[in-house]
Amino acid sequence: MQKVLYDKYCDAMFTTSYRILSDFEIANDSLQEAFLKVFLNLKKFRGESTLGAWIKKIVVRTALKRLKKEKLFVPLDESHIELLVSIPNDYKSDYLEKAVFELPDGFRTIFVMIEIEGYSHKEVADFLSISESTSRSQLFHAKRRLREKILKMRNSV
Repeated sequence: MQKVLYDKYCDAMFTTSYRILSDFEIANDSLQEAFLKVFLNLKKFRGESTLGAWIKKIVVRTALKRLKKEKLFVPLDESHIELLVSIPNDYKSDYLEKAVFELPDGFRTIFVMIEIEGYSHKEVADFLSISESTSRSQLFHAKRRLREKILKMRNSV
């Protein structure tokens, strides 16, 4: 049963872990820790969501706990922030993926959780024990850096 469950969800959950942690070894360790939690708590699964969503929540929380442990978040000045930052429409996905992995850990984590995984600022704030405004601020700065990186990559081709 555990092997079947692991085989079914391993690749997708590794991708989530890796996007948050941006380090193959740390992401793999975090994933193993998360699946251990899944297996130990499987009887507590109440079916309020899909099994995959429940596992993903455990994977995300485990990866975020690892980030906190490593103290990878950078505090930001939240004053005078414009919330709209556009990324060019004509970017190539490989530019974006490369740029995302080059972001500082805090920026990357917020960007991945909100823009890729679909969490709300409130959910991210709860996961990370930060304010919603800090989540918004980190996302703003992440998008700004991404835009700059993408433009540089595109102009250097």
